[in-house]
Amino acid sequence: MSDQAQALRQLVTSRGGFDPQSSGKERNARIITVSSGKGGVGKSNFTLNFALALKSLGRKVLIFDADIGMANIDVLMGIRARYSLYHLLKGERDIFEIIELGTNGLPFIAGGSGMADLFSLSENDLDYFTSQVERIAEEMDYIIFDTGAGLSKETLKFITAADECLVVTTPEPTSITDAYALIKVVHGLEKDVAFRLVINRVNGESESRQVADKISLVAKQFLDMDIPTLGYLSDDAHVMQAVKKQVPFSAAFPGCAAARDVQALAMRYINVPQLRSNGTLSGIKGFMHKWLKRAK
Repeated sequence: MSDQAQALRQLVTSRGGFDPQSSGKERNARIITVSSGKGGVGKSNFTLNFALALKSLGRKVLIFDADIGMANIDVLMGIRARYSLYHLLKGERDIFEIIELGTNGLPFIAGGSGMADLFSLSENDLDYFTSQVERIAEEMDYIIFDTGAGLSKETLKFITAADECLVVTTPEPTSITDAYALIKVVHGLEKDVAFRLVINRVNGESESRQVADKISLVAKQFLDMDIPTLGYLSDDAHVMQAVKKQVPFSAAFPGCAAARDVQALAMRYINVPQLRSNGTLSGIKGFMHKWLKRAK
């Protein structure tokens, strides 16, 4: 067993939010997908800093980089992942060994080439993958899937199986149009999917509200859906500076506007009522059941 894997085992069984007396009880992790209608809106950057903000609030979070072909969560942290999902699917490593510890000890799974293999597994291999994910999910409050941008069938499978989807958009007209298109297509496949909007790169709350209204009003009119807004992130030059440093902006510049915004957004996420209870899907087991049905 590698030192990394041992460190992770200690992390998820430590006293920082994990009660040893509860071992063996299902924690019922909430499954969140973060998606966008198009690339270039800051989706992965938001995912990473949102997860770090949740972790700073005492929640146990695992990021699953599910962006096929464009996985970059590790790059944003300046980490070269030794293992990825590929090594788990090939039986070369177990779930604890492929999980890396990133900034501030944030656990994440690098996707890499293994993501494409995930959709062509045999029945036995799918069962093995499910059992492995359940091992770590029992100790997490949230598992966040950073999906690919756009309407690929792989992305749609993740979104329709999760507890909810956070849709990241910007004030750009194409970003707004594509965000609505994503919601419309997913709604046509699975009407129970719960969405929330995250408006990125805005000049204040007023602009954020204008962008959100454009999407929510159309969704209400044509899809009869209520799309609430979780929050917004300011257009902040520190974000790009952090990307160049390969350090999450909330760690590199904790006092910057974007860092304050993502922290407030995480606090709001924890405190506002959930759009759909975990019981609807029964946590990771329900997610895997729905996802595997669509993956076949």
